[in-house]
Amino acid sequence: MTAPLTSSASARFNPAQQGATGMKVAATGLLVVMAAVFLVTRQFQSAYPWVGYVKAFAEAAMVGGLADWFAVTALFRHPLGLPIPHTAIIPRNKDRIGQALANFLKENFLVAPVVARRMRNIDLAGAVGRFLQAPHGQETRIRQGASRLIADLFESLDDERLGGLVKSSIANRIRKMEVSPLLGAALASAINEDRHVPMLEAAIRWTARALDANEGLIREMVHKRANWVLKLAGLDAKLADAIVDGLRKLTADMHTDPAHPVRIKIEQALADLANDLQTKPETRERVEAMKVELLDNKSVSLWLDALWQRAREAMIRSARNPDAALAGKLGEILQSMGHSLEDDPRMKSAINMFARRAVAGMAASYGSSIVKLVSETVRRWDAQTITNRLEAAVGRDLQYIRINGTLVGGLVGLGLHALDAL
Repeated sequence: MTAPLTSSASARFNPAQQGATGMKVAATGLLVVMAAVFLVTRQFQSAYPWVGYVKAFAEAAMVGGLADWFAVTALFRHPLGLPIPHTAIIPRNKDRIGQALANFLKENFLVAPVVARRMRNIDLAGAVGRFLQAPHGQETRIRQGASRLIADLFESLDDERLGGLVKSSIANRIRKMEVSPLLGAALASAINEDRHVPMLEAAIRWTARALDANEGLIREMVHKRANWVLKLAGLDAKLADAIVDGLRKLTADMHTDPAHPVRIKIEQALADLANDLQTKPETRERVEAMKVELLDNKSVSLWLDALWQRAREAMIRSARNPDAALAGKLGEILQSMGHSLEDDPRMKSAINMFARRAVAGMAASYGSSIVKLVSETVRRWDAQTITNRLEAAVGRDLQYIRINGTLVGGLVGLGLHALDAL
């Protein structure tokens, strides 16, 4: 619940209050001057007939000034502290004023048809399009303000809870998704477009390097498994040489000959795997089980943690530097979107209609809540606070009314005295 505001809460309105106070001093000073002129001219009227005109002006000015002082003061407080009926109008009627203000907002701004009618003249899509097309350095205040807001929002959110939410969302989405058909379709597409060839050749090169790195291990294995006859005849070393040389020749032939039988068999095995991933239930079940085990692995959770942190830091860096975020391919895409938004009448009409309906829907859904908030907030203000705020807002103009009343009253009095003299 909003705490009632006191007069100390209105301290931030001091500049306006000081301006109203200055005008109040000026209006009161003018009234005092007219009273002094009236008293002085009474003494010299018999000796100098023309002084009667000045006296008439000052007398009527006092009447006009006092009448307007009473009217202005009666709005905010009891004149001279006297409980005169129909004075201190604003403090006595603050609840009714709050309700009237709320009703004014509701009837003129927060009604769905009114909002929709006003939104018809707003080209939101065109404004967004022009903003996206703006070259670097233009509209920097808007862009930098939005960037700071986005960056501060990301930094203020609970990293652990938000990261956990993102990770669990990704993991749950993957759990619900059947990845086997996707893997099969991706593998089949790669085979059809020969995108598997670089991976296959890389695997052959890796096999050749692994063979060179583990030649000693192969020879030791052959020596251990050879019987004593082969060892006695020294044939185990020749057997190991033959095996190593055969494997080297196989990898070299597979690398240079795209039609090598082993390569063809590997490609056929990959094609069969792509088909099985899409059609065989047992293969799909095995892949799904492997997927679940992989998601339950702690290493995958740590990998998702690192992935989220990198994504979060990248988003914050991009938000802190909007020109960099809008550069390169992303900037070109956004500028292209801006051209489409501004130049495509159908897209512009669709977006503006969506925005109009969204804002009108918000007004219909939340207009009553806003009206209630305004009326309850004004109702919770104490009388002194609302008096000070309204007086600070309009008090300067009201003091001009006192000054004008003093001068106009004086002119009326002067005119009547002239008519009487004539």
